[in-house]
Amino acid sequence: MTLESPTDSFLPTRRSLLTRLKNWDDQEAWREFFDLYWRLIYSVARRAGLGEAEAQDVVQETLVIVAKQMPGFHYDPARGSFKTWLHTVIRGRLCRHWRKSARGAERIATAEDGTTEEAGESTGELAAPPEFEGIWQAEWEQNLIAAALRRVQAKVSPRQYLLFSLATLKEVPTHVIRERYEASRTQIYLAKLRVGRLFKSELERLHREAS
Repeated sequence: MTLESPTDSFLPTRRSLLTRLKNWDDQEAWREFFDLYWRLIYSVARRAGLGEAEAQDVVQETLVIVAKQMPGFHYDPARGSFKTWLHTVIRGRLCRHWRKSARGAERIATAEDGTTEEAGESTGELAAPPEFEGIWQAEWEQNLIAAALRRVQAKVSPRQYLLFSLATLKEVPTHVIRERYEASRTQIYLAKLRVGRLFKSELERLHREAS
């Protein structure tokens, strides 16, 4: 497996983390990797039409594939990014589940028309539906946003982040924030301005690193 140049970010994979994953006994590294990617994989699978149990299967199957690839991986920027490779793995897992579902439907249809021929053996590999690429990009973007917010939260005071979150992310009216949290208009404005600028900066940097 060949991956992109190292980055220092949450979602775009860091070379140091991938290097540590070569050691299957590094439980901390695998826990960090799981925390970074499981929600992305699960969300893509759910939006692609899989049930909860099937989506969990896709998460586990993807992690197994990553684990098998890690011992021999090396970086080669000319061969593409980890994002692209992960996209390919997830799409392959989804196609496998779609193929199973298609075969199941064919078997039901076969039973209903009274034939005895085993159905679904010629189904072949199903192509990902057109909407899959949109789902993937949307979920990747959501994870970048979540990563940027985690970075911002670690850099500002809890109260500043709270005011920013309430006013900007949750769009709580200013007068409600003032009453419930004893915050002045100036405090709320400054939190929106300062934390908002930091969030924009972090998100832009993550986009550059993930490209």
